[in-house]
Amino acid sequence: MKKVLSYILVFYFLITAPCFAEKTSFTQEDRERLVRLEATLKVFMQQVDKRFTELREDMNKRFEQVDKRFEQVDKRFEQMMNFLWMLVGIFTTLTGVVIGFAYWDGTEELLFARPEMRQ
Repeated sequence: MKKVLSYILVFYFLITAPCFAEKTSFTQEDRERLVRLEATLKVFMQQVDKRFTELREDMNKRFEQVDKRFEQVDKRFEQMMNFLWMLVGIFTTLTGVVIGFAYWDGTEELLFARPEMRQ
């Protein structure tokens, strides 16, 4: 008898369990929670976008500063190269003048030298 009663009781709970179950659907509280979450995410995304924009602007400023510095170094290098070319020109001219003077001096000596020395 206990066995039959226990089967009936289990069968009764299995049949009536869906009646007691509450249908959980999307409630107003869930909707409000999602609206708050959406607003928070929008604010967060705006802040992140603002940070990325500021970071990009800072990086661009830094790159512009580096570019200006490279331009200054290029100008200075060009000035040094021009100075070196001037020095090369001066030394070439001096070398040519010294060689020309030595040649001229040698020919002058031969003209005024004694005839015994010319031979």
